[in-house]
Amino acid sequence: MKKYLILFSLLLPLSVWAQYLLPNEEILYSFETKTGKKMALVKDKENGYIQYRFGSKDHVEMEFPAEKTKDSWKKFRYRSYMRGGGKQNAGMELNYLTFTNKEYQYQLFRTYYAEDNSYSTGITVTDTKGKETNINGIYKTIKGCMCYLKESGLIEKEDTGL
Repeated sequence: MKKYLILFSLLLPLSVWAQYLLPNEEILYSFETKTGKKMALVKDKENGYIQYRFGSKDHVEMEFPAEKTKDSWKKFRYRSYMRGGGKQNAGMELNYLTFTNKEYQYQLFRTYYAEDNSYSTGITVTDTKGKETNINGIYKTIKGCMCYLKESGLIEKEDTGL
């Protein structure tokens, strides 16, 4: 009996993660939030689609876009900025991925600032009136990197003058 409980406890995390990752997919970027939620940005292994998923650890509450097609890549915008030189040059690395779902704009972010050696990740949700809600991520739970989108040729890159 003890052997089965151990086996079950080892398989449970895999089954929970399975809701966020299908067999034909891979993680581009994911993290857990400070409120116990999970965010996963996944793509088909053959680049057939990209999808954002968010929810509790055992239930995906939101998927965007709903359809898994090649057109999904066109629904996201990526921008980044990197300045080297460390603390003395106010070095930084900024990565943002945005999309709009209904009347809300979602912005995933990962930032690093050399001046104070600070790292952050999360999601900023903005409504049509400009009200922002920040969902803070736990940096040490990050898997993957949005930076791979930069040279993928699959997603529109924004130049916002950062």
